[in-house]
Amino acid sequence: MIDYTMNDGHTIPAVGYGVFLMSPAEVEAHLPEAIEAGYRHIDTANAYFNEKAVGRVVKRSGIDRSEFFITSKLFPQDYGHEDCGKAIDATLRRLDTDYLDLLLLHQPYGRYTEAWKTMEDAVAAGKVRSIGMSNFSQAKAQEVLDMASITPAVMQVEMHPYWNQHGMKAFFKDRNVTLEAWYPLGHGDAKLMAEPVFAELAEKYGKSPAQIILRWHLEEGNVVFPKTLNPAHMAANIDIFDFALAADEVARINSLPQKAYYTVPDEPPAFVLQHNDWDAQE
Repeated sequence: MIDYTMNDGHTIPAVGYGVFLMSPAEVEAHLPEAIEAGYRHIDTANAYFNEKAVGRVVKRSGIDRSEFFITSKLFPQDYGHEDCGKAIDATLRRLDTDYLDLLLLHQPYGRYTEAWKTMEDAVAAGKVRSIGMSNFSQAKAQEVLDMASITPAVMQVEMHPYWNQHGMKAFFKDRNVTLEAWYPLGHGDAKLMAEPVFAELAEKYGKSPAQIILRWHLEEGNVVFPKTLNPAHMAANIDIFDFALAADEVARINSLPQKAYYTVPDEPPAFVLQHNDWDAQE
């Protein structure tokens, strides 16, 4: 595993295990397999409804909490100052931990600038080490930057060879914000996996096309969460540290046509507006 140093001085593992769309039972079955394979970076969220299961697995692992990097995310229903403070405490309680390594604003809607100030308070109180955003446009991220005392350490967005986010990287370059990728392998797109450049490089380096894509992410400085419930794939996804792509090979990958699989709407979709009971989980 390799770590990146974020703009706040804390380090973050380059490859993590995301638990999006996993039930508590699936987390309890498969997160231990990921930990056994060597993963220590875990990415969850209030809206995943599986924080309690993540906390239980981490406790049962017998590995010291300091060895893990745990991320969670707040949803817009909790962005008001008072609600945000309570939500942070509730997240810590569900995860059964004294602190979060990283806390993100999950969606770019509602009172996010107010929530940012509350997250800064949580950093000062030692409840959270690093803070960032997820799914924000450059315009909405600028609103946060304009009022922030703490510069975001992380932006988590859709990112893969068909959507390399070079524009977002340029926007954040002077602030050294680390980008994290969801859909790092293109949402299971067979067309992406079948691109000739990946077959060619896979043969050259003795790797799979998926491993070539994940190595491209590392060359780009991205943090990734390749989703899998298969222990063999878990192992393969972190078997990417024994080779490196040449600059011209990275350039070839970056020349692929660009198109996102998902566009984050400017206005909140219906699911963002509904109220959720985050404690209603196993």
